[in-house]
Order: sequence, then C-alpha cells, then structure tokens
Amino acid sequence: MPKRAILCVDDETLVLENLEIELQKAFGDAYDYEFAESAEEALEVIDELGEDDVEILIIVSDWLMPGMKGDEFLIQVHQKLPTIIKIMLTGQADEEAIERAQDQANLHRCLSKPWDSKELIDTIRASLASL
Repeated sequence: MPKRAILCVDDETLVLENLEIELQKAFGDAYDYEFAESAEEALEVIDELGEDDVEILIIVSDWLMPGMKGDEFLIQVHQKLPTIIKIMLTGQADEEAIERAQDQANLHRCLSKPWDSKELIDTIRASLASL
C-alpha cells in the first residue's frame, strides 16, 4: 500500500510545530506528515514525494508567506494534482484571494488563525473520509 501524507505549509516554524503535534495526536502514525516553510519549498516536497510514490491527501497552507502567496500556491498544486484536498489556514487572506482559491484551486475550506484545534481536526477528518 502506498504511503499517504498530509503536507503543512507555513512560514512560521511555531505554527508548523503546533500542527505536527495536533496531527500526531489526532491521527498517530496513520499518515506521513510533511512540512514546508514556503510555497517554493512545498512544491519541491511535492515533487520529491511523487518520486517516492507517496500520495499527498491534504495540504494545509497559510496564505501570507514570503514569495508566493497561498492562493497562488494552491492553484499551482491544483493544476498538477487536482485530487489533493486543499485547506487554507490564515489570519491574513483577503476575500479575493479566498474566492480565487475556491474557484481555481477547489479550496475545500478556509480556517482562521488562531485556529480552533477541534475545527481543524474535524475538517481534516471529514476530508479524509470523503476520499
């Protein structure tokens, strides 16, 4: 059975560390967890995982990051891998960016920072159940 992963993208290390703790607590070793501190790094991780036959199920991405914004990143991902479920986690995104991600990247959900742990895990759990 191929490995399956959840990818988290945020330029704040503390956010990624908290996401890792929450994912581990909720899902244990059921999935691989990958982390990237920028959209550019995340695109490299996606390519590497593809080469290793790891299926990315969900991407949880910040919007406001240096370089490429989250909506642009998710649109690029959607063009290559449309089946990945995309969740934006942000305190900064403007409505236009969210609408663009919904229209062009099939954004599943946008959650606000600081996020509610139960809401985030319930959203991921429901997303996984829909696969």
